[in-house]
Amino acid sequence: MTFAEFLHQVGGMGRFQIIHTTLLTIPIVLMASHNLLQNFTAAIPGHHCQIRIDGNNTRYSNATLHLDSQDLLRVSIPMDRNQQPEKCHRFVSTQWQLLDPNATQPNGTQLATEPCREGWTYDRSIFTSTIITEWDLVCNLRRLRQMAQSIYMAGVLVGALVLSGLSDRTGRKAMLIWSFLQLAVMGTCTAFSPNYISYCIFRFLGGMALSGFGLSIACLIVEWIPTQFRTITVAISGFVYTLGQLLLAGLAYGIPDWRWLQLTVSLPFFLFLFYSWWLAESARWLVLAGKPDVAVNVLQRVARVNGKQEEGEKITTEILKSNMQKELSTVKSSYTVSDLVRTPAIRHIFCCLSVVWFSASFSYYGLAMDLQNFGVSIYVIQLIFGAVDFPAKVVVTISMSYIGRRVTLSACLILAGSVIIANIFVPRELQMVRTSLAVIGKGCLSAAFNCVFLFTTELYPTPIRQTGLGFGSTMARVGGIVAPLAKMLDEYVSFLPPVVYGPAPILSGIAASFLPETLNQPLPDTVEEVESRSHKKRAEASQEKIPLQTPEQVMLKET
Repeated sequence: MTFAEFLHQVGGMGRFQIIHTTLLTIPIVLMASHNLLQNFTAAIPGHHCQIRIDGNNTRYSNATLHLDSQDLLRVSIPMDRNQQPEKCHRFVSTQWQLLDPNATQPNGTQLATEPCREGWTYDRSIFTSTIITEWDLVCNLRRLRQMAQSIYMAGVLVGALVLSGLSDRTGRKAMLIWSFLQLAVMGTCTAFSPNYISYCIFRFLGGMALSGFGLSIACLIVEWIPTQFRTITVAISGFVYTLGQLLLAGLAYGIPDWRWLQLTVSLPFFLFLFYSWWLAESARWLVLAGKPDVAVNVLQRVARVNGKQEEGEKITTEILKSNMQKELSTVKSSYTVSDLVRTPAIRHIFCCLSVVWFSASFSYYGLAMDLQNFGVSIYVIQLIFGAVDFPAKVVVTISMSYIGRRVTLSACLILAGSVIIANIFVPRELQMVRTSLAVIGKGCLSAAFNCVFLFTTELYPTPIRQTGLGFGSTMARVGGIVAPLAKMLDEYVSFLPPVVYGPAPILSGIAASFLPETLNQPLPDTVEEVESRSHKKRAEASQEKIPLQTPEQVMLKET
């Protein structure tokens, strides 16, 4: 018997799997909130230098008593080329002559200006407080906004590297519990950060934890679900993440203060920590980790919850060991990242998936973290970006179930890249067209994420599944780190970011086409099983090759 048959014996897709999967997917709602939180906590409101009135001019000494805010701006702040108040400069002295409608108004750039030495005045009509307004991260410090998001993504990267390997050694459940605790504490500390440096440190540690619980949840879901239900279960997890994007828009609209918003998306993890003790450790991992006794207890518990107690009692340690002897005999005492490149088939999978994870994340966050540049309400565009994921993920789920993972993934990535490149040639005046193309691209990238998450767990064998998924997540976080930095290119040439964001998913879509198909295939439990499947497919492909013959050769054979 294989492990899949043991899983069927204790109830298959029964009550336990439904409850277990539900409890694991609830935290995914807030995963989107933490990943995209800086769209709102680091939103840049309208701002200009604080106004300083020079009263030395006796003619206008009492003018401030009768001037409205627009007139005060006119005499204190120069206008930019779009006839909006300059954000980073003000007049050295108050230009009272600009109030005289009959006076000749010189070009604002010809008048002496100076930087904002006394701080800024912010428009607080939409956001009462953000890290931008609190620590004045504008003008010369504006790059610190993108840097904060890159530091958070660096934390997610480190978490994927460190915690994924620990999960394969200590177990999925233990790592999940620790990650919930770390994210709850670090997220709460972030809300009380006294300065920018501490904010970045707490966000980095929170990113580590988010990576840890995301990878653990993925493995716990996949390793407890029968093969035929795996696609729809992972798709539901993707829908929950999308729901989290919609929830974030609502929360941010209702909580315009960044500290309260940060606290709101962090405190629920204390609740997740509380009920996570009920969750079951992966029985697959327990068997391959040399703990068959514990695996039997877990399988019997699952059988009881599924109403298959008698079937569960038939499973003993001896039966489990004897039936999985082949898998146990090929398992090493420990696995490391080097096992991802040690054998040819795994190495091939590793290289292709690394390109896919990096490119999908790079382009995804390039679009998703740039909401303020679409010319519409940031809350509306967040809702649109979230809502488009529903039809995209429905289509990709159907495609994965009937066409296959490989073709679906390649198509999503290539289409996303093509749309991003097409947007370069759309004039900025056609804002609706540009936004629509960006929404389509973002939907395709979200669908690609859904596909590659499932694809990765199906391609890697159990002993290195978490490690492989962790390294894929690592490459995604590298993409997430680079994406905000690439956005800075628009300070030099406005079309440079999409020129970079567009080709990346196209190249990764080509790389994905070289991966083996896993549709309706059982999860591999050993590295040797993956290698044997690869050799078998190559042998079948070589047998199918029939040499072409000329008509003369055919006639000679017939005679």
